[in-house]
Amino acid sequence: MKVPPMNTKHFLRALIAILSLAVSVEARAQCAGDMNGDGVVNGADLGMLLSSWGYCPATITNVTPLQGGTQGGTVISITGTGVASTSSVMVGGNACTNVSVISPTLVRATTPPGASGQASIAVTTNGGTTLASTPFNYVQQQITSIVPFYGPYAGGTPITITGQFLAGTTVVTIGGVPCTNVVSVSATQLTAVTPAGSLGAMDVVVNCPKGAVTAQGGFTYLSVIVPAWATLIEAAPDPEVVTNPTLRAAIAASGYAWRVRDNGTGIEMLLIPQGTFQMGCSASLLSTCNSDENPVHQVQITRSFYLGRYEVTQAQWATKMGSNPSSFQGYADSANRPVEQVNWNTVQSFLSATSMRLPTEAEWEYACRAGTSTAFCNGSSDDNTIGTLAWFSANASQTRAIGQKPANDLGLFDIVGNVSEWVVDWYSGTYYLTSPTQDPLGPSSGSSKLVRGGSWTLGSKPLRSSHRGWVAPTFANSDLGFRVARNP
Repeated sequence: MKVPPMNTKHFLRALIAILSLAVSVEARAQCAGDMNGDGVVNGADLGMLLSSWGYCPATITNVTPLQGGTQGGTVISITGTGVASTSSVMVGGNACTNVSVISPTLVRATTPPGASGQASIAVTTNGGTTLASTPFNYVQQQITSIVPFYGPYAGGTPITITGQFLAGTTVVTIGGVPCTNVVSVSATQLTAVTPAGSLGAMDVVVNCPKGAVTAQGGFTYLSVIVPAWATLIEAAPDPEVVTNPTLRAAIAASGYAWRVRDNGTGIEMLLIPQGTFQMGCSASLLSTCNSDENPVHQVQITRSFYLGRYEVTQAQWATKMGSNPSSFQGYADSANRPVEQVNWNTVQSFLSATSMRLPTEAEWEYACRAGTSTAFCNGSSDDNTIGTLAWFSANASQTRAIGQKPANDLGLFDIVGNVSEWVVDWYSGTYYLTSPTQDPLGPSSGSSKLVRGGSWTLGSKPLRSSHRGWVAPTFANSDLGFRVARNP
């Protein structure tokens, strides 16, 4: 579109308007110097200006984070104007450390210790002291538990740390040495793997965005012994398996590795720590005790020992003995089913070939109970809970592959059900009347050997921890197998 040419008259009007505007702006700029408002810009105005000469006070626009542990150590960033001359930062009236001016608009400082609750933030510059509009909030950061709290000095123990305000943790040290695989699970939990360390109790320090928190002596390094006949699988008990803290502590106190594999057979074995328990009658809701389960008496197992985590399998037997006597062969999982149709005398050949032994009756019941005193080793005396505990006549018509039911609190699978298990003792119905209080071995002779744990052919009564069965040492059946033991 063509713009028509401006005539002389219109041009003059536009020029006059522009000049008038310029004069107005200049006038306003000139009057801006009129400090006292008397309509004149002169020395009086200059005097007023010079009387205010100096540093302007700082302004604080933001502080992050606004929350940290009461022990101090939280690094805060302060942004604003006029902070280039910052000389100190106070939180709750206490001086921060490591005050650093990063730029004319950014200062960083490390919070001092303080009491739980809100605390003012004050920044001092050449222009004076400025308070932040929002206070800092001190929280009670803490470590409430470390599980497990012990492990081998070689390191490699997975630990779980529980506490408060632990979110964002990336560094955990034990004895000053960083852990590996640190994972911040939540604000209350994190996991890590211990580094190698020195024997004894070490401080555990959790370094997270809210500061560092210390559990003094929170983890103890142990010298763990692995038997010469075994290969280490796991030095310290897994707290998700051995949930009883008393049992975990007893395993640690033994000085032996918790989980190993026998070199000669490949059989996985767990340490059963020494301890004391009440042996004998524990009736269920539906089953009373037999007379030979009485009297209840205290027994002390004075020496720790290893016990097979599972019943001996068909594959383990066949590998060592060269044949398989079991009834339930030919199934896809037969190799992992317990060996059966083995009498007590035949089992001795396997034990001789492997340097293993059978547990005593007292050792078996102690290991089965795993710290419980109830009828069943799952901590219940209700027969209706047995279906989730064991393979027995109500839910099985033959043996099953090992390890499908939950383990007891020592990590032993199928300690009841599946197949009954030979123990070393001869049977006597009155033995408990004269049984020694320490490491009883049973009668010196007899006609029957004890079997324990019930089986897939029997009901719930034999699944009770105190139930005793007995058969001739020449007896073999499709529901009778064994579990091996070994001294460290």
